[in-house]
Amino acid sequence: MEQRAETELSPYRVFSRAEWAERRADTPMTLRAGEITRLRSMHDRLDMSEVEEIYLPLSRLLSFYVAATQGLFRAQQGFLGTEDAKTPYIIGVGGSVAAGKSTTARVLQALLARWPNVPKVDLVTTDGFLYPNAILERKGLMERKGFPESYDLPTLLRFLSDIKAGYRPVRAPLYSHLVYDVLPSQWIEIDRPDILIVEGLNVLQAGRLPKDGKAVPFVSDFFDFSVYLDADEDVLLSWYVTRFLALRGTAFADPKSYFHRYAELSDADAVATATSIWNRINLLNLRENILPTRPRADLILKKGETHQVEEVALRRL
Repeated sequence: MEQRAETELSPYRVFSRAEWAERRADTPMTLRAGEITRLRSMHDRLDMSEVEEIYLPLSRLLSFYVAATQGLFRAQQGFLGTEDAKTPYIIGVGGSVAAGKSTTARVLQALLARWPNVPKVDLVTTDGFLYPNAILERKGLMERKGFPESYDLPTLLRFLSDIKAGYRPVRAPLYSHLVYDVLPSQWIEIDRPDILIVEGLNVLQAGRLPKDGKAVPFVSDFFDFSVYLDADEDVLLSWYVTRFLALRGTAFADPKSYFHRYAELSDADAVATATSIWNRINLLNLRENILPTRPRADLILKKGETHQVEEVALRRL
């Protein structure tokens, strides 16, 4: 009886993988196997069935949401008597390190861009809005990289505000995972897309509200829909360590890599190093800042050990 009461009070409707897959209906598969291989990150095991059973139903749902939002925008135009340009529909993708955010964001971009009306879909990551390493070192924040205080929040908020205002083009700074730093004087231009996907660790962060009631914008205030990638802590650790081991022979092997010093570690030393980094930084960030934002998401994708989504929770309207 208690479990039933909790379910009835939950703001989410929860679907098993099979139940969610049925919501695909007649949504066509527009990606080929080779494209799916290129879209997934190194440690993910994204395959055709994952796209068909999880992401195609999500694409169908988003098509309804985008159409409804556009209809509401036109109704507001009529009410206000304005001729404002249509603003981009913004989708936020958040979750822990190693949860698969990048893969999810890229798959959604590819699927949404192939809707019949062929919308323009852009993707940015909040990594570019991290403070440069020189500033992080000066502030003593290198061990807090990825925590909320390590981001240039005013610049990120200004970027999102300009996007929603319909300005064109709007620049977003670029980040290199190879050198582990923001690239100076390099950026991507976002030129009034129909849909913008924003991916990052703390995109659903709300922060502390002011006691004086003054408006304080949060990144998530600019989202029309948000997705949280969820997995148990021990599973995330396992994925992080596996990825760290694999990177020794790929990205870490490049002499330009910030993590080149880890390339020659033995398996045992690499596992110990990765576990230490995880517990000291990523797990702390997950527990303090990322996991508390999960209830703010419109959709939660719960993954199991195999990287497959086992359960989907959709916020009720």
